[in-house]
Order: sequence, then C-alpha cells, then structure tokens
Amino acid sequence: GREGKTRIAELFVFDALGRRSVQEALAGEIVVVAGFDDIRIGDTVTDPDTPVPLEPIAIEEPTVRMTFGVNKSPMAGREGKLLTSRVIRDRLMKELDRNVALRVAETDNADTYEVSGRGQLHLSVLVESMRREGFELFIGPPTVIIKNIDGVKCEPFEKVEVTVPSDCAGSCIDALNRRKGDMLNLNAVDTADGRGSTTIEYVIATRALIGLRNILLTATRGEMVMDTQFDSFKPYVGAIETKEQGSLLAFEAGTASPFGIIGAQDRGRLLIAPKTEVYKDMIVGIHQRAGDLAINVCKTKQLTNMRSAGKDKDDGVVPKVEFSLDSCIEYIQEDELVEVTPLNVRMLKNPDMAGKRKK
Repeated sequence: GREGKTRIAELFVFDALGRRSVQEALAGEIVVVAGFDDIRIGDTVTDPDTPVPLEPIAIEEPTVRMTFGVNKSPMAGREGKLLTSRVIRDRLMKELDRNVALRVAETDNADTYEVSGRGQLHLSVLVESMRREGFELFIGPPTVIIKNIDGVKCEPFEKVEVTVPSDCAGSCIDALNRRKGDMLNLNAVDTADGRGSTTIEYVIATRALIGLRNILLTATRGEMVMDTQFDSFKPYVGAIETKEQGSLLAFEAGTASPFGIIGAQDRGRLLIAPKTEVYKDMIVGIHQRAGDLAINVCKTKQLTNMRSAGKDKDDGVVPKVEFSLDSCIEYIQEDELVEVTPLNVRMLKNPDMAGKRKK
C-alpha cells in the first residue's frame, strides 16, 4: 500500500441535522475530516508514530460500461448549455471524487469517453443527473465487462429476485429461461385480493438483464418488482436472445404530421406525437418485424378543391409509446445511440456506423 503524511485542517461531528467543528472525537463517532487532497475509500487515518492500517474495504468492480460523447445530432445546442468534450470530461472526473465505483477512460475518439459502473442503473442515474445540470450527450449502448480468469473467458452474473402476481409467473419464468438464467428458488404466497404473489430467484448473466425489465413489466402489466445484486464472474454463456423487432426511422427532417403518423401506424408502434420535430435516421417507432424501416412521418395531405384542410385531424392517431431514459438505454442496439438533452431524450442510428447497418 501507499503511505503519506498530512495535517487535519478541521474536524466535524454531526449535530442534529447539521454539523459542528470540534477539537477531538471519541471512538465510535462519525466524523468529517478536512485537509486531505488524495484520500480513497479504504484508507486509514492513523497516528504517524504508530501507523497501523486497518484491513481495506473491498469495493465492487464495475460490470457494465457505456460511452459518453458530444451531441452531434442536427438538433444539438438548442436546449443545453454544456456541450463540449472539455466540460463533459471535467464533469466525469469530478464525479470520480464521490462515486467510488465509477471508472472513466479516454477512447481513440477525443469526443468520446468510456464510463464503467456497477450496472446499467448506476450509469443511468449519472446520465440523468448530467441532463438536469444542462448537459447534452450522446450515450452508447451498455455492454458488459468481460474478464479472462485463469485462461477462461468470464462475464458478470447477478442474483435476481422478481415478485409478480401468480397468474403472470409462468410468462416471467419463460422470459428468464430464454435468457439462460438458472432458477434458485420459487415461493408462492396468498394475498388479500385472491390472486396470489410469487417470488422468483434466479442467477443470470448481467448481459441478459439489459432489456429484461421492460419485457417483465409488459408480461405482468406493470405489476412487477425486481431487485438485483452482483453475484460473481462466471464462464461466458454464449449468445443470448435479444429483441426481435427492428426500429422505425425518420425518412427526412421536418415536423411530424397527423397524416404521416396515421399512415405509418400500420408499420409498428410509434414513439412520437404529431408536431414533434424529427431528423433523418432518428428512431421514431418500434418496427413490428425484424430489421429497420425508414418511414415518412412528415408527409402532409395533398390539398385540392375536393378536400378540406379542416379534415386533417388527430382523431385517428394512436397515442405514442412513452419511453423513459432507462427504457431508451435498454432499447438501443450496438449501431444506435441515445441523444440526451435537458428537455428531451431521443434515439438515433449511430452516424459513424452507417456502413455497418443491417439491411
């Protein structure tokens, strides 16, 4: 380990809802110490004459990583004030001071940084915090961190506990089995409404959890509670089932019209409403089949002397599917990105991977 000498500038103890400065503290008290420039979780502050360090605390290693980059979409700079790679880098480095499980690394691209954390939710919270502070970002799809342990390719696994209504347990078990999970326990109990509740415990690859939450919420009509905890690194389990549906892409830049949306509704479920601004290759819906499809949601009705402009109403428009930031991060594939701004969250095809898209 490393050793160093420094001077305590000030010592605080907690007093009701605040804190107060003191000259000394007794064993068992929780204190705040000022004056240390470089201190980490697990370091021991001790008498310099008799330095006896305590056993360091083990911090869980990151299991998932995502890329954070500069927003380069056609709508960049309209809503946020913090846009450049320098301010993004400074914000990520500042986060390292208090977020001990976070890791930040530079990439070959000067505008992109690789951020690793303990699961997708850990990183999603950071993205949401930056969005509320006024940042605009491109977020890449989450990927798990692979390790080579004793010559064996290993990936992180997590323990998952899912509580669902008993009549939905079968579909949830099927979804977990299709993603190569191993069941540990199943416990069914009666409830006051007579439906019953079932708690299912699995060990499953972290890679398989990406996108699973939305599948289980759909299968249980929103009546699902899921808790996860890191288990260990285990041998790689191979290919895991991913989403079978492609994306609906905007054919051109413009403003979505009711006429264009009504014409596109037969192709899948849309993520936008009329009068939403779109740009080329922005993801505007979920295709009902595999593969991506470009649709023209900006198409307007051709007006003639046989038609009235007042007939172009919204009464035939199906309400859009609401996607949160977490849902967007779960949805995107390796050739897609999430555009995060203070006011909107959009998805789009990665312009740097245009030649690698699936036809």
